[in-house]
Order: sequence, then structure tokens, then C-alpha cells
Amino acid sequence: MINVNGKLVSTTDLAIENNRGFLYGDAVFETVRVLDKKVLFAEDHYFRLMSSMRIMRMEIPMQFTLENFQEEIIKTVDASASEAKAFRVRLTVFRDAEGKYFPKENKTIGFVLTAEVLEDAVYTFQEKQYEVELYKDFYVAANLLSTVKTTNRAVNVLASIFAAENEYQNCLLVNDKKNIIEAVNGNLFVVSKNVIKTPPLDEGCVKGIMRKQIIELLGKHPEYTLEESPISPFELQKADEIFITNVIIGVQPVTKYRKKTFTTQVAKDLVDRLNAKIRLM
Repeated sequence: MINVNGKLVSTTDLAIENNRGFLYGDAVFETVRVLDKKVLFAEDHYFRLMSSMRIMRMEIPMQFTLENFQEEIIKTVDASASEAKAFRVRLTVFRDAEGKYFPKENKTIGFVLTAEVLEDAVYTFQEKQYEVELYKDFYVAANLLSTVKTTNRAVNVLASIFAAENEYQNCLLVNDKKNIIEAVNGNLFVVSKNVIKTPPLDEGCVKGIMRKQIIELLGKHPEYTLEESPISPFELQKADEIFITNVIIGVQPVTKYRKKTFTTQVAKDLVDRLNAKIRLM
């Protein structure tokens, strides 16, 4: 089932030829993880959505409350008629208006919610080979708009195709300053001895929800110091460990970049700490 503007339907009757999200990328989205009918990190997702809509100058309806946000997500999960414990839910919010680049009116939005079953209920540590490479055909602008999850993800799409064509598991994206900012589908953390670095938001990386959780966990970690600072490609060769984060996979360790292989002990430790955190939610 699909949730369209609060109504559950088997197929959507949205006309994509007139939809601004389809035509111009005039939409934002949230991908959330639901466990035992509870939206993980719900407040963080909700406030990021509100911030994204404001940055995109979308009108926020009065009914778009935190409670409504969670209710619509759980309603969509319940409609799946699955007994699974965990789900991946995507909420796409688009400006519902006619016009070309300029919307003729700016007071109406629409939304679409979809849900799919996740195989693993909790976060798991992935020990398989995971090789990455830099994607340098196109750069991400280091500005505020790049931190927002809009439906304009051309660089991510092209980088994922490049990865598949060259048998990599992922690609790392580079900004217009030639610094590494994130992976195709998640934020990046680099471990060197007892220092863990992640790019700051002003480098153009997405304002990830799991990024926030990992930063909080590392802030309480007795063995490591977190730094939010730019990461150059040269630092990857010197790193002890690299991992990628998002709310669906949790923590994905990188095992290889070019001729360099990495350990995975920090990633494994963080998966355990992350699962301990969600058990208390």
C-alpha cells in the first residue's frame, strides 16, 4: 500500500507529468527505519524535514506535527500487512503547484509514503568485502543546499552507476574544494589512531541522522576523539579504518580503498553501542 496525502491506496494517481518533484527535483525526502512499530530517531527526522522544507521555501501545513509525522509512517507500515519487525519507510514531500521553474503558488504541498520490509530487525555488523573509490566526474557544491535531502540526486545516481560498472561496492563523493564529503548513500568517518574525523556540514555533506547518532556516541567514547574537519583524498591512504553511516545500514565498514586495506574494529564497536542505544528508546 502507498500513503498519498494521508490516504492509503494500492496505486497512486499522481500525474508525474505535472509533478514538480519529478520535473524539477522540487521535493525533499526522509528515509526512516521503523522497528517494532516505533520510528527510530523520530524527532531528528522530523526536525530535519522541517528544516529542509524551510530551506526549500515550502509552506509547512499546520497538521505537519511530530505526532502526525509518526502516525502517517506507522499507518503505512501497518497497511503492508507484514509481520516483519523492521521496515524502511520513505517519505517524499513535494511542492504541489503548477508552473515552470517558478511555482504559480506556494501554499500547497503533497506527500507520498512507501514502506518495505527489512531483513534484519536490529543493526548488524557486515564483515563482507567492501571496496570504495573516489567519484570525480562531478563535484558536490559545498553549500547549504547540498546538506538537504532533495530529490535532485544526479551525482549520487551517476556515482552508483560508476561503482557498479567498476565492481566497487560504493563511491566517495568530492566537493568543489576537492575534499571528500560522503559516500553515495551515507556519511563518512575516517579513523586514524584515536582520532575519528567526519566532514563538517559546511563541506556540503548531507545532514545525516545516523551521522548525528554516531557523533553523540563518539562524544561519550572513552578511547576516541571526534573531529569535524575537512578530509582530503590523501588521508584515506593513511587511515586505519573508514566507515559509512546511514539509518538503514547503521554502520558499514570499508575494507579496501585502492591498495590500502582497513581494520573494522571501531565499526563493530559502534554497531554494538548503536543497538544498545535503540534498545533504550
